[in-house]
Amino acid sequence: MRGIMFQIKNEYGKQLADLLVDIVDPAWVWSIDPVESYKVENDTLADSLFLDVVMDGQGFSELINTHIHYLIFADLKAFPTRESIVEVKNVEDFMGSECQLAFLLTDSVYTRILAKDEEVIRKLGERARLKGFTEIEYLTDEQVSGMMLTTWG
Repeated sequence: MRGIMFQIKNEYGKQLADLLVDIVDPAWVWSIDPVESYKVENDTLADSLFLDVVMDGQGFSELINTHIHYLIFADLKAFPTRESIVEVKNVEDFMGSECQLAFLLTDSVYTRILAKDEEVIRKLGERARLKGFTEIEYLTDEQVSGMMLTTWG
């Protein structure tokens, strides 16, 4: 098992925290392509959720736990250290790098997550079910072969 895909609810909320908190390593450093992810204030879209393209685990966790957000496109990659961050555009880049997790969301609902640790994938599947996310499917190495890991192609 290499990854998981599912559909999140198309609504304002804390979907990133709902999925990732207590599952991913809090020490990871996040490489962020700040595409279209917004804070929600007074029940309307506000500033971009991500102002930094690299965040330490603590800052990332605080951000996703503190702010209600709305995700249209999200491209998040987790690395063990800031120095290990490299561009990851496809599965081959992912496997050849120290990237531990790739989180991609398109069109507000379609979520794909790849991880090097199968236990993380299992936990994400359990969490997705608990949160009422739909169309949950585990992905094998064969299914992800050649997959692009960017939201804009």
